[in-house]
Amino acid sequence: MAPTSTPQTPFGRVLTAMVTPFTADGGLDLDGAQRLATHLVDSGNDGLVVNGTTGESPTTSDAEKAQLVRAVVEAVGDRAHVVAGVGTNDTHHSTELARQAEAAGAHGLLVVTPYYSKPPQEGLYRHTVQIADATGLPVMLYDIPGRSGVALAHETLVRLGEHPRIVANKDAKGDLGAAAWAIARSDLAWYSGDDILNLPLLSVGAVGVVSVVGHVVAGELRSMIDAYLTGDVAKATAIHQGLLPVFSGMFRTQGVILTKAALDLQGLPAGPLRPPLIGATPEEIAQLKKDLAAGGVHL
Repeated sequence: MAPTSTPQTPFGRVLTAMVTPFTADGGLDLDGAQRLATHLVDSGNDGLVVNGTTGESPTTSDAEKAQLVRAVVEAVGDRAHVVAGVGTNDTHHSTELARQAEAAGAHGLLVVTPYYSKPPQEGLYRHTVQIADATGLPVMLYDIPGRSGVALAHETLVRLGEHPRIVANKDAKGDLGAAAWAIARSDLAWYSGDDILNLPLLSVGAVGVVSVVGHVVAGELRSMIDAYLTGDVAKATAIHQGLLPVFSGMFRTQGVILTKAALDLQGLPAGPLRPPLIGATPEEIAQLKKDLAAGGVHL
């Protein structure tokens, strides 16, 4: 049974895009994934995204993706929304991954804009609708032109929001004006997908976050959102500003690299990275310790 949701917050308010723990030899660590998922929910997350970019989805197999969804749903699915990343730049493959995620027990789907191929807006629309039509699960769009190479236009976002199962957007476009325009003209629930813009996006109508730093500061993110929604903007701003060293520190190099390093520092399941990603250097880890400490994270 999926946790309670509302049209305004279909996947909760604080979601972390979870890393995929691997064993020392590079295999999938399902026990570690369950322990990490439990820790993240205990820390304040009411949703987890698995098999996303932070989960190293380009280097996990379809079978591993299904196993990971099942494991995380088994561990926390009764108290957190488990959203499965299923987007690729192959519509047929994405559709099959969507059906697989539904069968594995996912509560929702994250569908990234098709990367590398740079389809026109009509192609983006048809791709996404075909995936949404493949299952009965709610869909969160993922607009991240810095990785995909093409953005979802305002009009396309509004049009996609008319689909009964396309209910949310994870915004990593970095354009507050575009976000404000689309939020005002659609019923999509808006989630920040760029941690340093979490508070600014709330100010133009976002309802929550899909975070990377939620691995280490989920409680603070929830406090910031709660403060903002109850009208204590000064407190929300203070929390946001206090977290700035964490926001910058976790992305000094590729985000998964330093997220796994941070989890290692806390004794939590993470493990190695799969090529072409590589582990953090000693210098990067030393700087990460300073950044986390400056942001109030105790290691």
